[in-house]
Amino acid sequence: MLFSPLARRRAARFMRNKRAGYSLFIFLFLFAASLLAELIANDKPIIMKYDGEYFFPVFISYPESRFGGFFDSEADYKDPFMEEKIRENGWAVWPPVRYSYDTIEYNLPSPPPSPPSMQNPLGTDDRGRDVFARLIYGFRISVFFGLLLTLFTSVIGVAAGALQGYYGGRVDMFGQRFMEIWSGIPMLYLLIMASSIISPGFWTLLFLMTVFGWMKLVGVVRAEFLKGRNLEYVQAARVLGVKNSALMFRHILPNALTAALTFLPFILSGSIAALTSLDFLGFGMPPGSPSLGELLAAGKSNIHSPWIGISAFVVISSVLSLLVFIGEGVRDAFDPNFLK
Repeated sequence: MLFSPLARRRAARFMRNKRAGYSLFIFLFLFAASLLAELIANDKPIIMKYDGEYFFPVFISYPESRFGGFFDSEADYKDPFMEEKIRENGWAVWPPVRYSYDTIEYNLPSPPPSPPSMQNPLGTDDRGRDVFARLIYGFRISVFFGLLLTLFTSVIGVAAGALQGYYGGRVDMFGQRFMEIWSGIPMLYLLIMASSIISPGFWTLLFLMTVFGWMKLVGVVRAEFLKGRNLEYVQAARVLGVKNSALMFRHILPNALTAALTFLPFILSGSIAALTSLDFLGFGMPPGSPSLGELLAAGKSNIHSPWIGISAFVVISSVLSLLVFIGEGVRDAFDPNFLK
């Protein structure tokens, strides 16, 4: 069997929570759509036929000279010259939204930020960039960042909690004292200082936030290991000569992970909110990157253009709400009371 009876019962319990089930489906759909962002919003054709040959500009960069232009730089497919060349010598299939996250539209009916229109469904920001395109790309970056941060912090937190809980004594005492000191260091100030020394980026932020955000699961895992190391079957295995590593990872860790898994959706939502907050304050992703926080900041700076801030707020609040509903469903599914 692919899944154990217990896993199937937990999945059924999760799906009985309609709100959690629908939230999971909607979140997965939105995330899958964001993975195809280049095929939904882009300033390059998905597929193009020119002089009897097929091209895929979304995935491969072609020079303008390949299509009868004068330069060896990448072709600008929205340039009137290129559009005419493509019409004369072939055809092109465009994404539904013909803008990427960094495409600046110079032919707007009004100065940017321009209101929603058929050309720009959610309007443009103060630099003439399509809001919908920046939302879908920003959503993808935020979720990827949140997933990686959740993964790295969870691995470190579970390992630290397991060591403290299993060995106890001085290991636990020094570990707890270190966490008390480490948690008192203001992460925001360190990020501000780091941004003045190095250029902030995706991996830089991920590293810094992992270093200071790994303590969320330590308490839960530590408590499970403190309880699990005194169980009879663990003590019997220790008497039989089973190694400490086998006791930790084979016998105690599965029970500890059951408790830790219920916190993962909430940690993910907190990670996305943390990146959004840093981007809003200007200490997050590099300028120009698609960012939900940057859109919120643009909406704050352009109150007379409410479509910017409202679009970003709706996306952020919806995603965080979906993750909270999913977390509630996971918590109920792993609740031991329903197994009785």
